Amino acid sequence: MSPSPAKGPLLLGVRHHGPGSARAVRAALEAARPEAVLIEGPPEGDALLPLAAEEGMRPPVALLAHAADDPGRAAFWPLAGFSPEWVAIRWAQEHDVPVRFIDLPAAHSLAAEGDGQEGDGPEAVRLDPLAVLAETAGYDDPERWWEDVVEHRGAGGAREDVLGAFEALGEAMGALRDAYGDGGHRRDLVREAYMRQRMRAARREFGDAYAVVCGAWHVPALRAKATVAADKALLSGLPKVKVETTWVPWTHRRLARAGGYGAGITSPGWYAHLFSARDRPVERWLTKVAGLLREEDRQVSSAHVIEAVRLAETLAAMRGRPLPGLTETLEAVRAVMCDGSDIPLALIEDRLVVGDVLGEVPDGAPVVPLQRDLTRQQRTLRLKAEAQDRELELDLRKDTDTAKSLLLHRLRLLGVGWGTPAASRSGTGTFRETWRLRWEPELSVRIAEAGIWGTTVLGAATAKAEADAAGAEELGDITALAEQCLLAGLAQALPAVLRALADRAALDTDVARLAKALPALARSLRYGDVRGTDATALGAVAAGLAERICVALPSACTAGLDADAAAEMRGHVDGVHGAIGLLADAGEGLRERWSAVLATLAGRDTVPGLIRGRAARLLLDDGRLPAEETARLMGLALSPASSPADAAGWIEGFAGGSSGGGTLLVHDDRLLGLIDTWLVGVPERAFTDVLPLLRRTFGAYEPGVKRTLGELVRRGPGGSAAASASSAPDGFAPELDPERADAVVGLVRMLLAG
Repeated sequence: MSPSPAKGPLLLGVRHHGPGSARAVRAALEAARPEAVLIEGPPEGDALLPLAAEEGMRPPVALLAHAADDPGRAAFWPLAGFSPEWVAIRWAQEHDVPVRFIDLPAAHSLAAEGDGQEGDGPEAVRLDPLAVLAETAGYDDPERWWEDVVEHRGAGGAREDVLGAFEALGEAMGALRDAYGDGGHRRDLVREAYMRQRMRAARREFGDAYAVVCGAWHVPALRAKATVAADKALLSGLPKVKVETTWVPWTHRRLARAGGYGAGITSPGWYAHLFSARDRPVERWLTKVAGLLREEDRQVSSAHVIEAVRLAETLAAMRGRPLPGLTETLEAVRAVMCDGSDIPLALIEDRLVVGDVLGEVPDGAPVVPLQRDLTRQQRTLRLKAEAQDRELELDLRKDTDTAKSLLLHRLRLLGVGWGTPAASRSGTGTFRETWRLRWEPELSVRIAEAGIWGTTVLGAATAKAEADAAGAEELGDITALAEQCLLAGLAQALPAVLRALADRAALDTDVARLAKALPALARSLRYGDVRGTDATALGAVAAGLAERICVALPSACTAGLDADAAAEMRGHVDGVHGAIGLLADAGEGLRERWSAVLATLAGRDTVPGLIRGRAARLLLDDGRLPAEETARLMGLALSPASSPADAAGWIEGFAGGSSGGGTLLVHDDRLLGLIDTWLVGVPERAFTDVLPLLRRTFGAYEPGVKRTLGELVRRGPGGSAAASASSAPDGFAPELDPERADAVVGLVRMLLAG
């Protein structure tokens, strides 16, 4: 014989995402058998509740509500499998009992947020009820107090035992409300007024045979004898917007932050375990920990598990706790399984205490058309959304991998950062791409926001690119956008981007901005064909930019640049040099013109030494500056007439960084001798000033290069020049060996072909 229906409404005050509360709610509902269940949550979600019973729904999930005309204005109501609200929803559906949400509608809360009226203001002091109760009970940690009085408490027994915890918690919250009023949560007064209205409506339909599942803080207010007129007064004049709602997947990691409920928890993985483990939770948990550590090749046996259980129970007994909590369990793991190290413990906290569980939502959930198209492509390409980081290696010579690359680039252009480009560990080349993928629940909002651009990923990315091109203010922004369009295969957007690029380039007279824009165009021309995108239309724009840079750069480098400006300009010179090298269709005329510009920079004494040295080095590397002329330019730069700071800058530009300057000096005794002679003659005071710059230059060399240079300098002036083959440093010969050099040609060709 089943129990008779509850007399009066059953108020079940819970802690959001509390497994102990979830078990107690289930037991209370089984004991009371109410005719309806009301749950704290936005009423707009009522139409979505039937989806919770479908086979494809797997928590953690969240109700997402966003303003229809502004998807970025959104709120989430997350629910895990161990959330009391989720347990109540599923109980009602399993017993064919009506279930409804009764919190303030999202239409009001999102409108108030947009008008700057949401919340309690920066000056409000907001009470933490659990912290007050824990302190009253003599606990310094609210989490530990809650575990002891709720999470470790059984939920079985007679009806009175089941409901006893809810009654006690309600009385405690009532005392807090009497002492602290709204506790700084002024918005809660409006929410509670709306909840009471929904309860009155339920009473008219079901009498008092209904249950309410809400945060324990609200229970005293819902029991209060407030008048209908008073509640209407609180609710009158609330702003309102049109909203759309849906279910979205959520993650345990995201539950660890304060969200729409303002109830972030620090250990969702641990709470999920407590909810699912019917008996011996500590033993089962430590067995999971041992399995994880074994996967990481740590030596953990069953004896470790037994000893860790004993230590956790001993710690709990010494601290007067009914069962070991997470604190005692982790301390036992650190001592017994991790040898006192925090490094493996951090892995346990990340993988098991928090966890990477990602929920699932059935196909029937309402979504914007863009999300539907993305889901279809994810399934076609077998790109599953996952909560944990994973690397994706793509070979763009394969059609499927190319399609994955295009999708990820288009999503990035739309602001949906599911994938982030990463450095490849398997090699480099135009046909390889590496992505780091991680799905975050907030991406559902980003997709809803991007839905204003189109109903498909391709169409939305194209429209977004065209709009960005029209609104771009910097030339560099447009060139970067052109590169994105090629990477994303947005051929239809390129004409608009190129028009904006040509218009902006024609008006821009700043050579630094022109130089900054050219490399992206050159990369686009060089690598665009890998994805089958026609990039030839960029050629004329790129060539025009290069010509204008050649004309304006010499005068821009002689305008009294300070050290920082000279360093920035040197970077632009490097970028333009590399870009012109990538312009396969630029022709020899442009390369000759650029070489003439470098020659002008290298020989003009009004140009900062850093830029002169770099120009000389680029010419030397291209075979356009004879060794004798290089030595002459270095001799002039390092002559007594030059200031030590300018000479040190020349050396940094010529031999600094990762450009192979150290190897050049190893093989050219004449250049090394010039630097050595200059360095010996630098006055003591000036040497102190140039030392940091010289240390930065030579400190970047590889250890072997620095060691060889030290040997050469130790021999003294002319020592290495006169050295014979027998006295050459290890690994080096006085002259080039053509036969050994030719031996690597085949291997180099194979590498470049790959």
